[in-house]
Amino acid sequence: MINSDGISVVIPVLNEESNLPFLYKKLKDVLLAQSLPYELIFVDDGSTDKSMSVINSLHAQDPNVKLLSFSRNFGHQAALSAGMDFSTGKAVLFMDADLQHPPELISELIRKWQE
Repeated sequence: MINSDGISVVIPVLNEESNLPFLYKKLKDVLLAQSLPYELIFVDDGSTDKSMSVINSLHAQDPNVKLLSFSRNFGHQAALSAGMDFSTGKAVLFMDADLQHPPELISELIRKWQE
């Protein structure tokens, strides 16, 4: 569990195995630079590829990585809602696993939040 000043990043995942290692590295680099506790909550929305296996591997090396796994595809909004319910941070950010949202913008969002 992170403390109340931490950041939770919720990432819905549907068949994104090839993006996940790169996304994780970018997110980790950005979040470590913020010097705040953080958690990365990956919500597997019924992937049929190896996304869940990749996330489990990331969790094995980094306890800040969390996994929620749906039994089937419930949709993007359900994944966001589940991740938010599971989050423990004072602030929750949502990011797409396909890198549509640049992780580098997190620094600016955190700065604005802290203001």
